[in-house]
Amino acid sequence: MSPRAAVPLTSDIIAALAMFFHGGLGPSHTVVSRVITGTGYGDDYMYDRDVQGPNKEQRVLKALGTARREPARARDLVDELLSALRVAGMVGGEASGENVDRLRRALASAGWYLTDDGHLQPFGEVDLDTGGRPALEEQVERLRRSATDPALLIGTAKELLESVSKFVLEELGMPVNDKMDYNQLWHLARERLNVLPQQVDPNLPGVDAIRAIHQSTWNIADQANKLRNLQGTGHGRTLPTGVSEDLAMLVVREAATVAEYMLARLDREKG
Repeated sequence: MSPRAAVPLTSDIIAALAMFFHGGLGPSHTVVSRVITGTGYGDDYMYDRDVQGPNKEQRVLKALGTARREPARARDLVDELLSALRVAGMVGGEASGENVDRLRRALASAGWYLTDDGHLQPFGEVDLDTGGRPALEEQVERLRRSATDPALLIGTAKELLESVSKFVLEELGMPVNDKMDYNQLWHLARERLNVLPQQVDPNLPGVDAIRAIHQSTWNIADQANKLRNLQGTGHGRTLPTGVSEDLAMLVVREAATVAEYMLARLDREKG
């Protein structure tokens, strides 16, 4: 299993998490103490009814601020806070509202998102070893629904397409190794699924149109990769000159369609 990615604790993320505790809301002081002490960011808080101490929001802000400066267990702290909020019914499941929306926006601007059940996940990361096909399908659906940060989503689309190609090859019994680059992975996946234009039966009605459509699966995958390399999730996430947000979102949605098509072809290949 790959090591857990460190969560970026931006000012917006810290403020959004703390707002769940504003005005006395959220899990109790006891739960907050358990979370921040258990992750190594404890504040030595002791309840005394005769002494006015820090409120829960202040305690969470302080712990997250410390974690930002000392990030060794920052991901653990955020995960444990989210766990407490899930138990309280404030994130995940049917939970909604301004606080959830604020947190989603803050995470998205830093390249992260909340899954539907309230867990933290970086955009573009699909763990095939543990998530498999459901993880791919969730990422496809997330790309279709998302409308924020098109530059980030282009990088996400490229990572999704690469994961789909690896998944296809592994499902069809072909070993994948680190020496295979993006282009090779996609060529082999298309070849195994009979999506290469030259594999189309020349006697089929509309053969030229089918070949052109199959070629477009590679064109979309290739151009998503090229755009990602021009701006990239890790290169400031600015759109390349001449690429509007509308065009970027078109690339993202088309990439999602290609991913769905390849998974559907895989289903047919496996019977």
